[in-house]
Amino acid sequence: MRVPIVDLYAQYLTIKQEIDRAIAEVIAESAYIGGRHVNAFEQTWASTLGVKRCISCANGTDAIYIALRGLRIKHGDEVITSAHSSISTSETITQAGGRVVFCDTDAETFTIDPDDIQRKITPATVGIIPVHLYGQAANMDAIMAIARRHNLWVIEDCGQAHLARYKGRYVGTFGDAATFSFYPDKNFGAYGDAGCVVTNDDRLAEWITTFARHGGKGDHIMEGINSRMDGLQAAILNAKLPHLPAWTEARRYIASRYDEHLHDIGDIIIPKVAPDRDHVYHLYVVRTENRDALRDYLTQAGVSTDLNYPKALPFYSAYAHLGYVPSDFPLACFNQSRTLSLPIYPEMTKEMILHTVKCIGNFFQESQEPDSIHVKVIQFAERC
Repeated sequence: MRVPIVDLYAQYLTIKQEIDRAIAEVIAESAYIGGRHVNAFEQTWASTLGVKRCISCANGTDAIYIALRGLRIKHGDEVITSAHSSISTSETITQAGGRVVFCDTDAETFTIDPDDIQRKITPATVGIIPVHLYGQAANMDAIMAIARRHNLWVIEDCGQAHLARYKGRYVGTFGDAATFSFYPDKNFGAYGDAGCVVTNDDRLAEWITTFARHGGKGDHIMEGINSRMDGLQAAILNAKLPHLPAWTEARRYIASRYDEHLHDIGDIIIPKVAPDRDHVYHLYVVRTENRDALRDYLTQAGVSTDLNYPKALPFYSAYAHLGYVPSDFPLACFNQSRTLSLPIYPEMTKEMILHTVKCIGNFFQESQEPDSIHVKVIQFAERC
């Protein structure tokens, strides 16, 4: 049996008529840039989250950069973010003129550690970008309390967490601004690049809108950039949005079946969901000392996996100049060689789920000396 990490075509087939109709309308109207489909998306997504403003843009990376510029980041300003994330989060800080300051992660959720945020604050710190990683919210109470105490702004990176909640509130509604990616493989994905910034600050929203549209249409009040969501992507997202709650529940069901079958297999540690969080499982990420061998075994058995992320950001060549060492980020460093993303998408069949867990069980049965990562991760955390 073949089990892909994600199957976008399978999703398309479930809503083919709606998607085809949406695309046909854009073509018939020549509504390729701007227009009613984009406007409708911005209004509906803002309403869904319960925020005042949504400003669509070309992709999720642009969204972070634009939000940073809107918050008036200056050369040399320090911005704190997670050591365990996509480089899109950190590279935009540098591109906007700031200095990246990485923080270690929580032992259970992979999200940014508020205690380490507190330790990393200096007089040059201006903001925090928490990442709601893999579909689980960061500890927003602690993060917002730190931000208020030190007069810092917060941009939530929600690129993997569409409809995730923290204490009943959607992520993206806590900070000064929040960003979303609608990359095709996201829980809520377009058929190309697309993104947005959301905020309750009207003045910030107006600045972002102007900056992302060449500094103003007709009367250029500033030098801006060209970052717009095209009409096709907006129409596709409009067609998909009504299905997002059901797709989210399907992901949670698959995750629960994984939890049930994998919790006592070998040295596997299943994802932990922290209190007051509603995980949306963009990714289902396990940890094992046998990561690379297990991945090879699953590949041979037709089960696709992925590494998100194979190296903590501070240890890439791009950040060598910062001079970080593994002891600076003990948990992010520990996890980088042990995390493995298993297939999860709403259209997965029960047979695919059972085949995946059966293959994982077979791997550990055939392994002569399965290690106990449960003991090791606790001991490692205690030493650090």
